[in-house]
Amino acid sequence: MNILVLGSGGREHALAWAIMQNPKCDRLICAPGNAGMAAIAECAALDINNGSAVIAFCEEVAIDFVVIGPEAPLAAGVADRLQAAGIACFGPSAAAARLEASKAFTKEICAAVGAPTAAYAHFTDAEAAITYIRAQGAPIVIKADGLAAGKGVVVAMNEVEALEAVDAMFAGALGEAGAEVVIEEFMQGEEASFFVLVDGETCLPIGTAQDHKRVGEGDTGPNTGGMGAYSPAPVLTDNVAETALAKIIRPTMAEMARRGTPYQGVLYAGLMIENGAPRLVEYNVRFGDPECQVLMMRLGAQALDLMLACAEGRLGEMAVNWADDHALTVVMAAQGYPGSYEKGSVIKGVEDCPEDSAHMVFHAGTSQQAGQLVATGGRVLNVTARGDTLQEARDRAYGMVDQIDWPEGFCRRDIGWRAL
Repeated sequence: MNILVLGSGGREHALAWAIMQNPKCDRLICAPGNAGMAAIAECAALDINNGSAVIAFCEEVAIDFVVIGPEAPLAAGVADRLQAAGIACFGPSAAAARLEASKAFTKEICAAVGAPTAAYAHFTDAEAAITYIRAQGAPIVIKADGLAAGKGVVVAMNEVEALEAVDAMFAGALGEAGAEVVIEEFMQGEEASFFVLVDGETCLPIGTAQDHKRVGEGDTGPNTGGMGAYSPAPVLTDNVAETALAKIIRPTMAEMARRGTPYQGVLYAGLMIENGAPRLVEYNVRFGDPECQVLMMRLGAQALDLMLACAEGRLGEMAVNWADDHALTVVMAAQGYPGSYEKGSVIKGVEDCPEDSAHMVFHAGTSQQAGQLVATGGRVLNVTARGDTLQEARDRAYGMVDQIDWPEGFCRRDIGWRAL
């Protein structure tokens, strides 16, 4: 098969790596890709949010299957365009992608099916939002309604932080994403990520993970796109997962189908778990980043078979074969992230790190310039390892971190602390 992966981050490098393990893959192209993806596949310059451009490229190079990594092309309807052109693809329609593209839409769905989630209110102007916050008090959660690349959520521990977040969003700090705001109650508990493949009918769980959103050790400092993750997440037990499927995920999928917008792709449910009871924090309509990296390390070659079955409506005949192991990834980011940071610093030592089924450095924001690996983003590398225990996976990952020579970069040294 000729396969195209859309995206340029660590998530897409991990997807490409897993796909390449499968003998069904004859040719792999990543668009636009990054330096790490260029080492294992072809890379192509392509506007991945332009459905016409993607279809023209697929026809030109005879692509059989497209895997859409990020949320933006999904919200832009690229999956719809590919389906209409008869090209198999992994990812939901634009209508189904509203589960991530609009927080208010997701809340409406939850209300329709009685799915447990935080109490909330939806606002289109700052004054009403400010009045609501003053009435509710803090802690409280402020969310941009639209897509904000993982930066649209502020967990405000006091009223001042909450009011500043509302002012910033309505002032345009997040562009169109913050034109409307959802304000939620602060939920107590432990957060974890539950990943389920859906083909319109069948829901097949494919793994659990726990992300580390805050930039600082001990979960301090501002939220980021994610500073590390591990899989599986001990707090997401079999009983919790079954409860989430029965009370949240399957009812949501049935409601989407009832509305004429059946869901196809991976559904990532962020859950808050307290005393064994899960509540929905939010849905994402693509793999998490960096959770995808640990899931792909544990799934390996079967990831392609599962994604194909999902796209072709055959999930009912599939089973997930898990090794009884653990994976952990450490994000190396540019100094200053998630605030302003410099681009173009040289990274050394990555080439000396092992690359096998238990060790992998996935690239997120990198390019090759004049024969050197340079940082081009905020989150730059995902140093990832597997082990029989979480401690072993952690030791291997940090062992590779210590081999990398990048003075302009930093990482958290406590990834996995909750489980360990």
